[in-house]
Amino acid sequence: MAFWTYMLRCSDDSFYVGHTDDLERRIAEHRSGFYTGYTYKRRPVTLVWSQDFTERYEAKVAEKQIKGWGRPKKEALIRGDWEAISLLAKSGSGRS
Repeated sequence: MAFWTYMLRCSDDSFYVGHTDDLERRIAEHRSGFYTGYTYKRRPVTLVWSQDFTERYEAKVAEKQIKGWGRPKKEALIRGDWEAISLLAKSGSGRS
């Protein structure tokens, strides 16, 4: 079984980070407003990044780590810009 950590861009340009064991279902739930959490009033949402893991705890750890990042670091992750992520981590300007 696979597990995913994912990031959504919300209609207010904020980011939401979560994890799931069924990415397609979970994104559909966010888009439909199935849950009345953070994304409910920020729809529509767009999946901008995801990564799969073999263990749930790995996905949860990644979710927690990314939630602690600042916007510049999250945007670098979306772009796949590992050099920028490294620089932001060293400078402290990307938080954690």
